[in-house]
Amino acid sequence: MQKKVILSCAVTGAGDTVSKNPHVPVTPKEIADASIKAAKAGATIAHIHVRDPETGQLSHDVNLFREVVERVREAETDVILNITAGGGGDWVPSDEDPTRGGAGTDMQTPEERHEPVGELLPEICTLDCGSVNFGNQVYISPTDWLRKQASLIQQSGVRAELECFDTGHIRFANQLVDEGLIDGDPLFQFCLGIPWGAAADAETIAYMKSRIPENGRWAAFGIGRMQMPVVAQSVLQGGNIRVGLEDNIYLKKGVLASNEQLVDKAVGITQSLGSDIMTPAEARKTLNLRNPHGRDN
Repeated sequence: MQKKVILSCAVTGAGDTVSKNPHVPVTPKEIADASIKAAKAGATIAHIHVRDPETGQLSHDVNLFREVVERVREAETDVILNITAGGGGDWVPSDEDPTRGGAGTDMQTPEERHEPVGELLPEICTLDCGSVNFGNQVYISPTDWLRKQASLIQQSGVRAELECFDTGHIRFANQLVDEGLIDGDPLFQFCLGIPWGAAADAETIAYMKSRIPENGRWAAFGIGRMQMPVVAQSVLQGGNIRVGLEDNIYLKKGVLASNEQLVDKAVGITQSLGSDIMTPAEARKTLNLRNPHGRDN
């Protein structure tokens, strides 16, 4: 168990949650404010997606990302920014012709997925390390696309967080490391409980962490009701943690959450187990990140 852990808050995500919880932020101002509130509650990192302000649905608009980033960076409250580079990867088979994508299909090239990262240069960005079934749709991320994205991220100087939704993703993430496409100590995120990826349980965490390089750092998150149990298991097994409305919209059964409430609960769990949360400055030193604020680390 680590003395201090890094706590990420995934404040909005891309799922159909806006109509289910009024606390899910939609506009750039709301997303920035949610990131700042999460930081004040104890989050080390804010993980950012953006949404169409009119519809609340997923957006890839770089200008929306830019507004969020600028608002957070101008705030007095410090927080590390982790921008999604997952982009458009959703493929939904058409009912009329299952060989073609139907309604809900949203695909982007590696270059398009990288655009917000390359322009805004956050400290960290995600790299989803393989394709996976998400319920009845498929997230598509072929290996050659991932090599291209990893190269673009490396050239930008941003740290890649290697998102692993199943054990095969760890194998490919290790391959990227072996090929020299990931600099420094690699950062892994175990994404657990998504139908139909890796399970959200202690045994899966133990197996996945056993498959990363010796110098690798890892975090894990669980979705829905498994969010807080995975927080506890990650702390106990020596990893970092993630909570937030992207992954779970409830504080407890029947009670809708806000991001800061989920962060506060995760902080309490962590401290009750004998660890504490790293500040952004401490995490920048630990992960060897640049500091876009110009503040002392």
